[in-house]
Amino acid sequence: MRIVIKIGGSLLDENLSPLARDVKELSKEHQIVIVHGGAKVVTEIAEKLGKEQKFVTSPTGFRSRYTDAETANIYTMVIGGTVNKKLVAILLKEGVNSLGLSGIDGGLLVAERKPRIKVKEGNKILLIEGDYTGKVVEVNSKLLELLLNARYVPVIGAVAIGKEGENLNVDGDRAAASIAGAIKADKLLDMTDVPGVLDNEKVIKKLNVPEAKQTMEKVGPGMRRKIFAALEALQEGVPEVVIASGIGEHPLLNALEEKNCTVIAYESAE
Repeated sequence: MRIVIKIGGSLLDENLSPLARDVKELSKEHQIVIVHGGAKVVTEIAEKLGKEQKFVTSPTGFRSRYTDAETANIYTMVIGGTVNKKLVAILLKEGVNSLGLSGIDGGLLVAERKPRIKVKEGNKILLIEGDYTGKVVEVNSKLLELLLNARYVPVIGAVAIGKEGENLNVDGDRAAASIAGAIKADKLLDMTDVPGVLDNEKVIKKLNVPEAKQTMEKVGPGMRRKIFAALEALQEGVPEVVIASGIGEHPLLNALEEKNCTVIAYESAE
């Protein structure tokens, strides 16, 4: 089985050793690709460097970072360097044959830049110029195939290269969905700091596509983005997406066994 694991930035302050041990166990029989973000760390380091961070909301309700050229460089430094190497070190300590890459390395993730973005401020819709965010349009699956066949666990920082060679900020959940589709993954596990999609603090066990779309309108912006990315993964041919907690003992094994998590798939919910 081929599994893509998205590690959310919300987990970077947690003890990731249990998760790393699960990766080691799973990698004995399965091919594993890890994708990570790290927006919180980007914000912390950017502010230490004196670069104030600005967040905007799209007309459809998605919250994102306004990424000018300077912020894009900081983002690349932190995601491709600090965060990526921290995760690789944790995995290596637990005996995982891991190799860290950013989405820029080897043209792993190529994105289409959105030089201007629409944002909602009050009742107004504004266009902001000079943005360096993008949507992944190409995945170098051949590079990933080489690494997987050599029994490496690639650890990919979610940044991308644009068509003009520029560094771009891309959403980690959506990047993981693109990668999962490109390598024909059997499952995408989106590991975060909550046990799944919640309805009145109760975990929704299963969602089909129509239900997932309806649920998107009821949850906060962070979970809305995860559900949106899950639907993109299904469209790319991934059979199943699991949103689960990455905290505690055996988080990945529990997610694969569908314990206390949300499964999003085409079939009807139970």
